[in-house]
Amino acid sequence: MDSGSSIQIPGRLPLLLTHESVLLPGSTMRTAVDTPGNMQLVRSRLLKGTSLKSTIIGVIPNTSDPASDSEPLPALHRIGTAALAIQVVGSNWPKPHYTLLVTGLCRFQIVQLLKDKPFPVAEVQQLDRLEQFTSKSDFNEELGELSEQLYKYAVQLVEMLDMSIPAVSKLRRLLDSLPRESLPDILTSVIRTTNKEKLQILDAVGLEERFKMTIPLLVRQIEGLKLLQKTRKPKQDDDRKLVAFRPSRKIGQMSSRPFSLDNIEEEEGEDSDDIFMLEKKIKTSSMPEQALKVCTKEIKRLKKMPQSMPEYALTRNYLELMVELPWNKSTTDRLDIRAARILLDNDHYAMEKLKKRVLEYLAVRQLKSNLKGPILCFVGPPGVGKTSVGRSVAKTLGREFYRIALGGVCDQSDIRGHRRTYVGSMPGRIINGLRTVGVNNPVFLLDEVDKLGKSLQGDPAAALLEVLDPEQNHSFTDHYLNVAFDLSQVLFIATANTTATISPALLDRMEVIQVPGYIQEEKLEIAHRHLIPKQLEQHGLTPQQIQIPQETTLQIINRYTREAGVRSLERKFGAICRAVAVKVAEGAHKENKLDCSEAPEGEESKEHISEDTKAESIHKAADLALPPEMPILIDHHALKDILGPPMYEVEVSERLSQPGVAIGLAWTPLGGEIMFVEASRMDGEGQLTLTGQLGDVMKESAHLAISWLRSNAKKYYLTNASGSFDLLDNTDIHLHFPAGAVTKDGPSAGVTIVTCLASLFSGRLVRSDVAMTGEITLRGLVLPVGGIKDKVLAAHRAGLKTVIIPKRNEKDLEEIPINVKEDLNFFMAGCLEEVLNAAFDGGFSAKPRLDLVNSKL
Repeated sequence: MDSGSSIQIPGRLPLLLTHESVLLPGSTMRTAVDTPGNMQLVRSRLLKGTSLKSTIIGVIPNTSDPASDSEPLPALHRIGTAALAIQVVGSNWPKPHYTLLVTGLCRFQIVQLLKDKPFPVAEVQQLDRLEQFTSKSDFNEELGELSEQLYKYAVQLVEMLDMSIPAVSKLRRLLDSLPRESLPDILTSVIRTTNKEKLQILDAVGLEERFKMTIPLLVRQIEGLKLLQKTRKPKQDDDRKLVAFRPSRKIGQMSSRPFSLDNIEEEEGEDSDDIFMLEKKIKTSSMPEQALKVCTKEIKRLKKMPQSMPEYALTRNYLELMVELPWNKSTTDRLDIRAARILLDNDHYAMEKLKKRVLEYLAVRQLKSNLKGPILCFVGPPGVGKTSVGRSVAKTLGREFYRIALGGVCDQSDIRGHRRTYVGSMPGRIINGLRTVGVNNPVFLLDEVDKLGKSLQGDPAAALLEVLDPEQNHSFTDHYLNVAFDLSQVLFIATANTTATISPALLDRMEVIQVPGYIQEEKLEIAHRHLIPKQLEQHGLTPQQIQIPQETTLQIINRYTREAGVRSLERKFGAICRAVAVKVAEGAHKENKLDCSEAPEGEESKEHISEDTKAESIHKAADLALPPEMPILIDHHALKDILGPPMYEVEVSERLSQPGVAIGLAWTPLGGEIMFVEASRMDGEGQLTLTGQLGDVMKESAHLAISWLRSNAKKYYLTNASGSFDLLDNTDIHLHFPAGAVTKDGPSAGVTIVTCLASLFSGRLVRSDVAMTGEITLRGLVLPVGGIKDKVLAAHRAGLKTVIIPKRNEKDLEEIPINVKEDLNFFMAGCLEEVLNAAFDGGFSAKPRLDLVNSKL
């Protein structure tokens, strides 16, 4: 194309405003169309059934805000390029827009803007006309020297490129066939230039000026290529296949985008520097010999690999991870036993067993520096501080802390990582945690290890076996690394609510430390040491504004919360603080309002307040509600106003007001609970009905209990409604465990069911202050059960006075706090006869025992 010599454009053109690039005559450009004016132009002029090639539009550089098309005239450039739209592509993602492929024809100048809505239309004057050069001799006389110089530089630039690339060889042929006057525009659009430089070329209407401005740009590009060729190895030049130029669809129409020749050259230069730095880091790192061999091999592959390959980024990410891992970097433990004891006591009240174990670890570490990190597992109900103790352990040791939440994890790749053959592969959480903390001896908290799932992607609990085995984790192999990493210096702390859902193999690798629920006195101390100051700080209150006496705290503990931990207790304190904050804020607002009403207008009148003004202010102050007296005392009246009526009332004596009810003790992952057992009988066919969503073990306990009572009915003078010693003769028995929505199971309700049924058939009331736990045999023996401490604490919270436990559980009473032991009476039962005698006032009468006859078998 002769750059406009044979082109005649209309006198009026619709204007397309471009923000990101500049279109020059003879070049092709893709531009995004997403502003309202431009989109309306495309819809009205280019998509209305007319041929694209017959529609000429004006492309104008726009320097205004791309999101606004209002007042377009001040932002429009004076010179533009008439263009043909070759292609229009529409899309709705991420928002509706078009992409235009346009080819520049010639320059024009805006004479007058005719309208600006819905898209700009202007009266234009064509500028690129060559009629003044009527002969080639005229052209050579004026511009021959400049055009020849430009042509030589263009040939030199092209010959510096790889001629085997089709685009480069095609450009070389175009240099000979194109008219010299079109070369400045085409070459400027091909080489690397800024939009500002392209605007200068666009504004250069005169050919001489255009040649003079283009030659320095070509020289700069040639010098840049020479510099790159000096710093690059010959082998890399041979291996590299760069697309420097792209010919347009028509001869003479070259793209105006700076075809990544310099972009790619610069990026490759920067990338080669990064690879050099990465190689240097690998050589200076302290990774083991095996890992160093792998990294050296991978860096050699990376150097030979083209950047366009997907594996290039994967390999580079892998090497960066290997460099960042703390192979030998560690922190020094702070092995001061006394300071550690003080720190743990300040951070956590109670938890004696747990703090004792941490101090033991510190002491052994002080005596032997190469101790492998133990695997501790804190097991206890929610809210007792298992996770916060892990943080305190890290703080005590002076180590980095990293928490890994395992709740709901059901993919083993979360632990072991993905193999690098997968798309989107990444290391597991263990290696990722080490990369984050930057040392190889942190404290890792594996939170909620009992809530690991299992799916088609494998069993993460099985993947943890190697991590948590002190004999194996010195060579833990992550699938992503595929190189052994030493985890033996990491102190792993796991937390769980129960060990029942942890696989036996995983549990065997951990040292289980039970973290029981808090007793009332411990909750009281924790509340005033930690919870209340924390809530006051979070709500912007001070002790001078609110006081919560111990009597109020006890009332909250006993009547508003029933839990093993202190989370609900802390939420209650938060509710109190919010209510007080409202009162304090209202009072402060009214104080400010009162101050404003008393302040006279103007500074000059401060010392000249009339008596009338003072009297008026006093009356206003009397009308306004002054802030409440500070501090606000939270008593039982304020407690009822803020928290509402008590959620838990003492109901034990009311529930045991008739025969057939007994109190049992149950263990749950949330702590101990008291459990009522109710029984009733009615005429029937001897059926036993069990309700309350019971598990198989408790159903068996109920059948054992009724069988033992039936076999001992004569001994204890137990009869049914018709007076028969066969308790199921014409009688149906219904045994119910209230709170049917809660699943109940476990071997601890046998003695409670026997006592409940004995009360039903004897017509006597069970003592209202007695709770019991224990499993039974068919011969009437009481077997030991677990969770004694939690069960005893639950009885103590409920205000009971006597607890019946199996005789073989007597050793478990050593864990019970002394003040709880003083408040309770413990009765050790070895058989059901002893249980019945302790559960009823005055004992449970039975026939005298006959002498046993020795068996002759």
